[in-house]
Amino acid sequence: MENGRNLKMKRVVVESPYKGNIKLNEIFGEFCLHECLVVYNESPFASHLLYTRRYVLRDHVPADRKLGINAGFEWRDVSDYTVFYVDLGMTEGMQMGIDDCEEKGRGYSIRRMLDETWEEFLKACEENGLEKPERNIYKK
Repeated sequence: MENGRNLKMKRVVVESPYKGNIKLNEIFGEFCLHECLVVYNESPFASHLLYTRRYVLRDHVPADRKLGINAGFEWRDVSDYTVFYVDLGMTEGMQMGIDDCEEKGRGYSIRRMLDETWEEFLKACEENGLEKPERNIYKK
């Protein structure tokens, strides 16, 4: 059926950078969610884009950050797998996510945004007055 509406969606935890240039990383994360939904027929969850909202948790407060990370890791147990978007690099928090997957024996994949999505992301950066980032070549 059109747009995969009749197909079973996989539940995925999405990991992407957050710390640093937060505005840029939030836009990047939104494009990761978009790609999961539209391209891969996945039902994505990105705790770092939800729990960092203004009245939820404060990422700059260590206890709040730890609580948010732990809460996000709980979702991994009910997901089909985790996707790590590495176009902007691999952060400490993302590496903690890989470690969590490996400790729990949960599947994960390292993913780069499709070129078309990356170009749309760069346009959004420009529209938001942000400097266009360099695309990272991630090697494990």
